[in-house]
Amino acid sequence: MLERFKHTKYFPKIKETTPYKAIRFVYYRTRRIIKKIKKPFAKFYKFYMFKVKYPSLYKKYAKKPVDEKKIIFIEGRMTHITNSSEYIYNELKNNYNFKIHTHFLQMGFVKRKEYRVLCEDMIKDVATAGYVFMNDASNVFACLPLRKETVVTQLWHGCGAFKKFGMSTADLIFGDNRKTQEKYPYHKNYTYVTVSAPEVEWAYTEAMNLKEGVAIGIGISRSDFFYDKKNIENARINMDKVFPQRKGRKIILYAPTFRGRVAKAKMPDELDIAKFYEAFKDEYILVFKHHPFIKSKVLIEDEYKDFAVDCTESMSIDDLICVSDICISDYSSLVFEYSLFERPMLFFAYDLDNYYDWRGFYYDYKDFVPGPIHYTNEEMIDYIKDIDKNFDKQKVKDFRDKFMCACDGHATEKIMKMVFKDKLEKYKR
Repeated sequence: MLERFKHTKYFPKIKETTPYKAIRFVYYRTRRIIKKIKKPFAKFYKFYMFKVKYPSLYKKYAKKPVDEKKIIFIEGRMTHITNSSEYIYNELKNNYNFKIHTHFLQMGFVKRKEYRVLCEDMIKDVATAGYVFMNDASNVFACLPLRKETVVTQLWHGCGAFKKFGMSTADLIFGDNRKTQEKYPYHKNYTYVTVSAPEVEWAYTEAMNLKEGVAIGIGISRSDFFYDKKNIENARINMDKVFPQRKGRKIILYAPTFRGRVAKAKMPDELDIAKFYEAFKDEYILVFKHHPFIKSKVLIEDEYKDFAVDCTESMSIDDLICVSDICISDYSSLVFEYSLFERPMLFFAYDLDNYYDWRGFYYDYKDFVPGPIHYTNEEMIDYIKDIDKNFDKQKVKDFRDKFMCACDGHATEKIMKMVFKDKLEKYKR
């Protein structure tokens, strides 16, 4: 077999030290050729689905009149209602006589055929919907020639404006190039985009390529969670159930964002559990919470299991924000929600220079973050040892007032009044 392939125009002569290396060479070269052959077909398939198939399907079902009672919630990746959608969904389901439908597209988590079926079901339903709520991007939804009668609210899943996304990344490594994003946008057809403060409206307008006035600093629905004392008490109870070894010790939360692209998200692994254990084992516990895109778990050796715990699957980030005494993050937007509690934050940005090139920020990182930036474990440990003296609470308050001023515990109520206007009373139970 090797002799057959070795000297063709596709497989130039190679230096063979072992048959294994030759076989491996042939295998990977063949894969590259197959990819090149498939590439034009993949481009055609994408063009057909987004420019012909999906829009045509929508137009077919949009011939029927809009049902103003029908509300659709779309989850781009998850299999359940999440984040800001959850508060709106529960309020509508429990207190109003709307027809509520849900669609879970599971983008990137199911095979292409299944994803296409899920998208087509969503499109047929959306065609006659009075209202649509989303909290993530969807290039399928964005390709639809949406009728004007349908009110679409992008609730988004994060507060503030931290690391860049959407059109803001068009010239960076992380995102698609500008031409691709303009041809196949992920953000379109929005009536409203709710954000955490007027300060960040400009960032969402840029990232989502919106018209002026679509991004509104009315508050993020999910932020209402942090104003409910029952939620805070339940979070403490949950923490003690998950990690009974805590025994009254305070909590250091380590909640970084992922590295790399969404499909192959990796967790940062520079935090040294052993060093934190030696410094804080009697006063604190160390809790890990990684981004939901990350599939691997933190390796915690047996000798540290009374001090460190990975709560990525066992507790929500909202619960952990409520109970933590100190938060260590890097480039995650959770610091906006955490600022509501006016507690100490540290920023472990050991790869800051690379991250600037990779994704970038809406504000200058070093002036923006409401806490010290550290590049080593030793720096963080020294800071925490004298936290009472080092912590600048006013800096966190100023950060909160600037980026979270609309998140006042009534965001859900304000959003619903904005979206439904007089129809809320009409359909109230």
